[in-house]
Amino acid sequence: MSSIAINSSIDLALPEWLKKCLKESSAASSSEMDDRRHSDMVLIGRAFEFAYQLHQGQYRKSGELYISHPVAVAGLLRDLGGSPAMIAAGFLHDVVEDTDITIEEIEERFGHEVRQLVEGVTKLSKINFKSKTESQAENFRRMFLAMAQDIRVIVVKLADRLHNMRTLQYMSESSRRRSAQETRDIFAPLANRLGIWRIKWELEDLAFKYLEPEAYREIQQLVSEKRTAREEKLAKATEILRDRLQQAGIHCQDISGRPKHLYSIYQKMQRQQKEFHEIYDLAALRIIVQTNEECYRALAVVHDAFRPIPGRFKDYIGLPKPNRYQSLHTGVIGLTGRPLEVQIRTIEMHHIAEYGIAAHWKYKETGTSTSSHLTATDEKFTWLRQLLEWQSDLKDAQEYLDSVKDNLFEDDVYVFTPKGDVVPLSPGSTSIDFAYRIHTEVGNHCAGARVNGRMVPLSTRLQNGDIVDIITQKNSHPSLDWLNFVRTSAAKYRIKQWYKRSRREENVIRGRELLEKELGKTGFDNLLKSEAMQTVAEKCNYHSVEDLVAGLGYGEVTLNLVLNRWREVAKGQQPVTIAPPFLPKEGSSLKALRDAPPSTCRSTDSPIIGVEGLVYHLAGCCTPIPGEPIIGVVTRGRGISIHRQGCHNLENVEFERLVPVRWNPAAENSGCHHTYPVEIQIEALDRVGVLKDILSRLSDQSINVRHAQVKTATGQPALMDLGIDIRDRSQLEQVFIQIKKMSDILNIRRVGQIDE
Repeated sequence: MSSIAINSSIDLALPEWLKKCLKESSAASSSEMDDRRHSDMVLIGRAFEFAYQLHQGQYRKSGELYISHPVAVAGLLRDLGGSPAMIAAGFLHDVVEDTDITIEEIEERFGHEVRQLVEGVTKLSKINFKSKTESQAENFRRMFLAMAQDIRVIVVKLADRLHNMRTLQYMSESSRRRSAQETRDIFAPLANRLGIWRIKWELEDLAFKYLEPEAYREIQQLVSEKRTAREEKLAKATEILRDRLQQAGIHCQDISGRPKHLYSIYQKMQRQQKEFHEIYDLAALRIIVQTNEECYRALAVVHDAFRPIPGRFKDYIGLPKPNRYQSLHTGVIGLTGRPLEVQIRTIEMHHIAEYGIAAHWKYKETGTSTSSHLTATDEKFTWLRQLLEWQSDLKDAQEYLDSVKDNLFEDDVYVFTPKGDVVPLSPGSTSIDFAYRIHTEVGNHCAGARVNGRMVPLSTRLQNGDIVDIITQKNSHPSLDWLNFVRTSAAKYRIKQWYKRSRREENVIRGRELLEKELGKTGFDNLLKSEAMQTVAEKCNYHSVEDLVAGLGYGEVTLNLVLNRWREVAKGQQPVTIAPPFLPKEGSSLKALRDAPPSTCRSTDSPIIGVEGLVYHLAGCCTPIPGEPIIGVVTRGRGISIHRQGCHNLENVEFERLVPVRWNPAAENSGCHHTYPVEIQIEALDRVGVLKDILSRLSDQSINVRHAQVKTATGQPALMDLGIDIRDRSQLEQVFIQIKKMSDILNIRRVGQIDE
């Protein structure tokens, strides 16, 4: 079958290594195939053949055969030194999602190890990164759980993402920006944490290319223009250092210049507020020697040949980064009087710097496929273990995301215990963060701290190299004031946990009050005892309803989240015997709603015709206003929800739940003066006073502004999100006309889930 696959893919340029695997696979008879099931080349060849067959007839946006993508992914994994199982997973990573093949068939044909990798990547492929905090947090939880089972899953996913980014030009503009943003926010930082610099740099540059194309092209052109002069200077510096190292008896494996990638140059320009011509160290010299001792001897040679720049020396050999990166970094004044960065490392350190965790199996292991199986228990993945530790504890989505950012997206500072143990912490951490990192009880009983032998306030920010000694007392306990200055989510969580446990009864009472206020008193106790509410508690990651109510009272879980979970459960449950309006029986929804308290205005003056005497509310997803066609939806918990016709949330609503309604034109003359909330977004040139001018125009039209938020970025237009109160569509149109007249306004639109 291999020959068929090769002949059928003449337009697919198969790499030589794959052709060799295919020949090996076709040379084996069927009986030999069983005997050589675990043979590396046979496994890889069979995986390609299987993927090729399944993807036949499928094409990419570029017009290429779809199989070209799995081949590229497998090639990237091979370059990273991946095991045969990983390379096979690279070929097969899309077959479960894109074809009728099941994960069980993958295991039957290729074994359990390949099945686990393909299954893990398939789960990650189904993650849709959304802006909503709760959804995004859940996506992160699933990702890190998959990584915890086998870290190689995320390496396969990174290879998949890298090839997709290389071919992103064939996607639509919106798809390009969305993928680029995901790559910059999630996958590049993950590659950084795993130490796979080769992938990290390319992912960052590709994301930069599509997110900020003008800046990308400008820096690319400027770097290209100065390349010749820069290479000449680096060549001279290289020659000098090579001679000096030889004279010192240091065997130099390699010395070469490394240009900095475009995104790192852009970041430096933004961080230091400098123009391109003010950035001198656009490239670094890399010296590779044989031993750790030679690294330090080479450093002395460099400092003897060129004047060192104070404060620019970093020893990542004695104090490696969390991703295992090791190297000596120093800044010196080069031949032209401008700064030059020099990196010194051994061959092994260089392999780890380039391949990160992949170096574990590429350069350390002896060849068995299972030897590269790494999980969260490995010491090198402290950050991943910390994330998993909070998986079940952190109920609040925003708090969990903060924990992710602490552990994944920021570089650490390194402090020491009195015994000399290194403790990595997030930048800006305090002695309280340090105490809770050591142990929960150390944090709970912290009474003071010495930093470098001196007593300091607990709010003091720790710096690299500080030696921290925590003073504990039995009677000491956390203070709520600590929440004002602790940095890490772990410390914040433990402080809150202590208060939650010590005041549980108060929290239960407060939680009951919040829930009772929303759902009503009648039948409330029966509701709390129902199986449906127990299901709600479990969906919110609590063991019991009482735990859920206590969490609600403490603020660990939000009321909106509980109510949302309640509505989800109520949809598929028989209704609990409680009073309307919060869960009417099937088939009697309108009767239950009519039994509920009516609106405060007289029914003849109700703003909406068709809901007289019923409990109703305007949907927040589309915020309808008079003058727009509307439709009512009977809900299980909040009466009738009024939507704009065409709202996206109506797509899956059963026809039986729809109620015909319309605006009452006589309502405005009745004495009940109604206004309605509308969210608008304005894109304007970023100048001083632009928001003030917009608010002035709104004030002139007697428009109340409920909130305003401005987002700015260097060189980008300002984005302003405003919440305003509007009488009707006509007034909203007048608002748009008046604001559009301003010369600084680039765009204005209404925010809401509807096709305008």
